[in-house]
Amino acid sequence: MSTDSPDEKTAARREPVTAYVALGANLGNAGAALRRAVQALESLPLTQVRHRSGLYKTAPLDTDSGNEAPAPGADYLNAVVEIETGLNACALLDGLQQLELQSGRERPYRNAPRTLDLDLLLYGSARIESPRLSVPHPRMHQRAFVLVPLAEIAPQQVSAEQLQAVKHQAIEQLGSGLV
Repeated sequence: MSTDSPDEKTAARREPVTAYVALGANLGNAGAALRRAVQALESLPLTQVRHRSGLYKTAPLDTDSGNEAPAPGADYLNAVVEIETGLNACALLDGLQQLELQSGRERPYRNAPRTLDLDLLLYGSARIESPRLSVPHPRMHQRAFVLVPLAEIAPQQVSAEQLQAVKHQAIEQLGSGLV
């Protein structure tokens, strides 16, 4: 198991790795927020967007307790992108959180509605457990809004059993290819 240490964080440059980022928003113009976020990901140092899923609409869902429950707020728009990055995982997380802040993201309580949510799902084959970051994302396999768009762009990352386990969760594809 690998973990990023503070020394690794300061050495942000590394050999390029393929990572997957989930995007979501349910406040304001969510579609525009996701499109801006994809463009902003391209502006992160040493990072290029390689593939973009379609856009999906889903109801807010709380899976933090291990059980599914409706969460407050309007429906989300969701997508997943594949990036290639030379940033280490902690530096990438810092960049994602900075993009959230620039979009007006606030965190008044857990699972609060949001202008932009960027979750690092996978970072190459790394297994990372730290107080700040867990990769693979610990709840990604409980969420259709992650698995369905991820399977669209990287079917090798999602098993049929994983998709079967979330098939009861309502998800609607709104378009192919996030612009």
